[in-house]
Parts: sequence; structure tokens; C-alpha cells
Amino acid sequence: MLAKRIIPCLDIKDGRTVKGVNFVNLRDAGDPVELGALYSEQGADELVFLDITATHEKRKTLAALAHDIAEHLSIPFTIGGGIKSVEDVDVLLASGADKISINSAAVRNPQLIEDLAKRFGSQFVVVAVDAKSIDGDWFVHLNGGRLATEVRLLDWVKEAEDRGAGEILFTSMNHDGTKNGFANDITARVSETVSIPVIASGGAGNMEHFYDVFTEGKADAGLAASIFHFREIGITDLKSYLRDKGVTVRL
Repeated sequence: MLAKRIIPCLDIKDGRTVKGVNFVNLRDAGDPVELGALYSEQGADELVFLDITATHEKRKTLAALAHDIAEHLSIPFTIGGGIKSVEDVDVLLASGADKISINSAAVRNPQLIEDLAKRFGSQFVVVAVDAKSIDGDWFVHLNGGRLATEVRLLDWVKEAEDRGAGEILFTSMNHDGTKNGFANDITARVSETVSIPVIASGGAGNMEHFYDVFTEGKADAGLAASIFHFREIGITDLKSYLRDKGVTVRL
């Protein structure tokens, strides 16, 4: 079994780390540079930086801040938010990105996935998908969850893979920030639909939730924010717990 990954996420707004519930009611969660350095020291497998208002505010990602965070890391770094072109990615590569995450722009222009995969390699391209369950069906949402579409989740992740995505970062908007557990059923369906790694996001509240998403949800990685930011769970403790439960994780 490939080792399961634990990935803290820095949601950035106005240069600060923030966290809300169901994509709203954001509150301050600390300095992103300090948090990134802490997670790197604690043994996180990767770090994700998402400029969550870049697309909505029609501006580019905070490249200078991303660069400051990258300087304090010894783990892979994924940067996302406001990316619309190959040229945008060149800037982020210079800022220290090991991978980039595209979301709204990929739905609006699926060719972008192919262009980025051809230029940088599929392993560099993470397609992030924010989806909400509506009347029993899952639909993709854009602009940080603000804009509903008629694009169905499973159709979209398959297309993203076919176009060259190397990973899927799936966030359940219904579960985001609730701390009631990941959306294991639909995460498993996403994992079964594609052959590339799936990162599960939204709903982590305790260590058992990670075990559940790795077993029931068939996820390759678990991403969380507030439980790490507010010191509710330590990454070292979480990995020890998972190892004791028989889950393969990196030391």
C-alpha cells in the first residue's frame, strides 16, 4: 500500500490564514509563514496554499507571500488560487511551488489542464473540486463555492483525469469546517472513478475521521485546516494513531 499523506491547508485571505464553516463565516487562524514552518517541522507530508478569494476578486495569487512560506519549508508545496494561464504558473514556480492547484479556471476552460500537463507534467497539476450535494446529486461549485454549476462531480473528475490532471483535491462543501467527518461515501466514489490520487478535504474533526477516510473513503491523502491551525490535533500524534490502526503513513 502506498503511504497515506497528511496535508495541512492554508486558506489565505488578505495575507492571513483563515478558516470558516461551509465556506463562510471566516475567522483568523494565524500567520501563514509561521504555520507553514511549524507543519514542515512536525512531519506534514505536504502543504497546500489556497488564495481563496483570488478568483472571486479577479486577481492573481499572492505570489510574494507564497514565496515567503516556501522559504521555510522542506516538504512539497502546492499553490492555488486565481491561476488562469501557463504564464500565471511560471510566476508560482518562481515562488517555490512544487505543484499547482486549479479549480474554477479548469471548469471554465478545461483545455488549461491539458496545457499545464503538457508544459509541466501531470504530476504538477492538481485539479481542486469544490462540490455540494443537492437533492442527492453532487454538483461542482466555482469561485470559492459561491457559484453553483450544473457540472456533476463524478463526470468532472473523470474528465479532469482524461485531460491530464495528476491528482484530484475534492472538498465536500457540505462537510467543510463542520468537524463531523469527511464525506466518505462520495469520496470513495470519486476514488473509484479515477485512477489518480484523491485528496479528501472537508470535515476533519478527530483522528478517527482520518482513519475512516483512508479506509471507507479510499482516499490517498487527507487534508485539513482548523484542527491543525488551532492545535486540536498534532500531526505527529495523528500519524502514530494511524500507524497503530494499521494505516501506512510516512514517518
